[in-house]
Amino acid sequence: MSNAHFPVLSLIIFLPLLGAIAVALSRNIRLAKSLTLLFAALELIATLVVVQLFNAEGNGFQLVEQQQWIPSLNIAYLLGIDGISVLFLPMSALLTLMAIIATWNSVQQLTRFHFALLLALEGITIGVFVALDMVLFLLFWELTLPPIFFLIGLWGIGSARRSAAIKYTMFMLFGGVPILFAIILLAVNHASVTGGSIPQDLAFSLPVLLATTVPDSLQALVFLLLLLGFAVKAPLVPFHTWLPTVAMEGPTQLTALLTGLKLGAFGIIRFAMPLAPSAAVQYSWVLGIFGAITLVYSALIALQQTNLRRLLAYASVSHVGLVIVGIASLNMQGIQGAIFQLLNFTMISGSLMLVAGFIQHRLGSTEVIHLGGLAKVMPRLGCFYFLFMLASIGLPGTSGFPAELLLLVSTLLAHPSISIAVLIGAILGAAYMLSFTRRAFFGPITQASVQQIQDLRPRELTLLCVSALIILGVGFFPNSVLRTNQVAAEAWLNRLMDQSVLENKKLAEPLQQQ
Repeated sequence: MSNAHFPVLSLIIFLPLLGAIAVALSRNIRLAKSLTLLFAALELIATLVVVQLFNAEGNGFQLVEQQQWIPSLNIAYLLGIDGISVLFLPMSALLTLMAIIATWNSVQQLTRFHFALLLALEGITIGVFVALDMVLFLLFWELTLPPIFFLIGLWGIGSARRSAAIKYTMFMLFGGVPILFAIILLAVNHASVTGGSIPQDLAFSLPVLLATTVPDSLQALVFLLLLLGFAVKAPLVPFHTWLPTVAMEGPTQLTALLTGLKLGAFGIIRFAMPLAPSAAVQYSWVLGIFGAITLVYSALIALQQTNLRRLLAYASVSHVGLVIVGIASLNMQGIQGAIFQLLNFTMISGSLMLVAGFIQHRLGSTEVIHLGGLAKVMPRLGCFYFLFMLASIGLPGTSGFPAELLLLVSTLLAHPSISIAVLIGAILGAAYMLSFTRRAFFGPITQASVQQIQDLRPRELTLLCVSALIILGVGFFPNSVLRTNQVAAEAWLNRLMDQSVLENKKLAEPLQQQ
C-alpha cells in the first residue's frame, strides 16, 4: 500500500458534504443552485485529480489514509483506491453533476433541501467506493438510505412515491443485515486465527482480512451472506422489484443515479469474492446460473413493458445479470468486462434515464401510448436517445461493445452452456429496445401534446453531448479503461486462482494416499 501525502480521498468525500451544508444554509434558491453547481464541478475536478495521481502499474491500494476511529475495536478510518475502484470516482461525480443540471428548473418545492441531498448522496457514494475498513464501508453503505428515502418520498413523480421510498428502505435494511453478520464473522475469525482475544484483536481492515486465512467451512457462510446483501442492492432476481417501483414513482434524476451506480455489483467484486475466495471458486457455477437467470428473466419482462422508465429499470437489472455472469467466469476477460460494464452503466443507463426524465417533464408521461413520432418533433433528443440505446445493446463503436464482447468471450471460455443464456439475453435486449424505439419515436403523431413539445434546451444538449463523447471515445479507445484496471484485475484473479489450486491439492491428497 502507498500512503497519501495529502488526504485527497477525504477531500472528495467531505467536499460534497460541505457543499450540502452550504446549500441547505443558503439564503435564497438562486444562491443555492449556484453553490450546488460549484461544489459538484469542484468534486468532478477533484476526482479527476485522483485519477491523475493513481499509478495504473502499481500493486495494492494507493493514496491510503488511515486514522484510528474506535481503537477499542480496532476500527479505523481507512481509505484507499486501486484499479478496480478509481474510475468509479469521476464517473460518479460526472453523473451527479449531470443529474443536477438536468433538474435545474424542474424542482419547484424545497429546492435547497433537494440539491443538498444530491450533494450529500454524492459524498457518501464516493465513501462506499474508497472505504477499506469494513465498518466504515458499512457506515457509508447505510448512510445512502436517508438521502434516497427523502428524494423519493418528497420529489417522486408517482402517487405512491412514499410507499416506494419505504419499500426501497426496507429492502436495503434487509440487505445490510447479512453484510453486518459477515463482517463480524470475519473479524472474529481473525482474532481466532492469530490467537488473540476479543475485542482487542478483532480486525475490520480489508487488507488485513485479505491476508487472514478463513476456514473453508466459514468461507461458504461468509460468501453467502455477502452475496445476499449485495444482491439486494445490485439488484438481482428475486430482489429486483424495488428498482422498477422506484423508477416509476421516484424522481428521474435519482433513478438515473440508482441505475448508473451499481454499488451492489461493486461490492461483490470488492468484498464477496476476494474475502471468501475458496467458496467463490467452488460456487462460481451457481453464481453464473444466478446471473443468467437474472439476465434472461429481466429481459423477458422488459420485452412486455410499455413505459420507458420501467423498461429501462428492467434493462438495468438484465445488464447486472450479465455482469454477474462475467464475474463468475473467473478469467481476465470476465473481471475486466464486468468492471467495464459497470462503468458503462454510469453513462449509458444514467443518460437514458435522464432522457426519459426530459420526456416525462415535457409530457407528464413516458407511456408509449402518449408518445409516437417523437423523432419528428425532437430530432436532437432523438439522436442522443438512439446513440445511448444502441450503446446499451453493444453497437460497435460505442463503449457498450468492448464490455459485452469481453463478457461474452469470458463466458464462452468458462461456462459454454451459460453462454447460450448470454446470447439469448443480447437478442432480447436488442428486441425490447428497438421495439420500444419504433413505437415511441417513429410512426404518426397521435397526441397534440407531442406536436407542441420542445426539443432539448442548451444545457440539456450540453450534458448529453458530454455523455455521448465519453461513450464514443471509450468505444473507440477501450484500452484507456482496460489499462487502468489491468494490474488490479490480475491481482484479484490470482487470489481466486491460488485458492482454487489449494482446493484442488486438498482434494487430490486423499487420492494420492490411496
